[in-house]
Amino acid sequence: MDTSFIRGIIPPIITPVDENEQVDEAKMRKQVDFVIDGGVHGILAFGSNGEFYMFEEDEVKRILDIIVSQTAGRVPVYMGIGAIKTRKCVRLAKIAQDGGANGISVLQPMFLKPTDEELYEHFSTIANSVKEMPMLLYNNPGRTGYTMSYDLVRKLVENCSNIVGMKDSSGDMTRTAEFIRITRHLNFKVFGGKDTLVYGTLAHGGAGAVCTTANAFPKLVCSIYEKFIAGDLKGSLEAQYKLNPVRLSMDLASFPVATKDMANMMGLDVGLPIRPNLPSKGKVFDAMRSEMVKAELLKA
Repeated sequence: MDTSFIRGIIPPIITPVDENEQVDEAKMRKQVDFVIDGGVHGILAFGSNGEFYMFEEDEVKRILDIIVSQTAGRVPVYMGIGAIKTRKCVRLAKIAQDGGANGISVLQPMFLKPTDEELYEHFSTIANSVKEMPMLLYNNPGRTGYTMSYDLVRKLVENCSNIVGMKDSSGDMTRTAEFIRITRHLNFKVFGGKDTLVYGTLAHGGAGAVCTTANAFPKLVCSIYEKFIAGDLKGSLEAQYKLNPVRLSMDLASFPVATKDMANMMGLDVGLPIRPNLPSKGKVFDAMRSEMVKAELLKA
């Protein structure tokens, strides 16, 4: 299976919605063009910051169709899957396959705390339902309450030929590095999932990063990757340090509204977060804006 295209900076793209919380097609298409023009190497539909948990399956089909058609093959499109029930994940995987996605990214089940045996059955069943489609694992202990084990990941990679990569959003550089180390002989692509650790992930041999800030500042985020690949390690690290205070200020907001807050501050007009989330205001909004100004991403 060709995995050469699986690399670089991939934003979990924002899903703009109208006043009825339905996808705003014009704004969705505009956001796709914005991140591609900013240099991203792929687009993840229905990532955590794409508010995947808010959409029904018919909405998923429509939104994916908009993203795939607007992308028009310029970069790969991955579809995020974050359901608890294995059968639903299989249905979503088939929607991705039928909708023209280039791969899927599958989050471990939320709320439950499955054993490794249960997780192996879950992920392998999804992978086997779309055997010709590349599948990435998505480890996000902060949102699910537990992490994937090294043994589980190794077993899945060794036994499922289309499980070809993962995103690790643990924010723990040791954990990300270990996922890279234990799979480095298997042509397995590990992506960092914390925007502050793009440089660190690349330095340890990772394939890139899935970065929510690339929704608002794609050129800055992509420069970390492009400079690193070009051998400009100092320039890459400086770009990382420029991004970090901006990304850390997002933690003041309720998840995941900060991405839309910052995109709107940049004039992208991506609409409101889906309720119960609300836009940031007051000190939180001011703190994020202040860091954007300091990083010269916004004028004072």
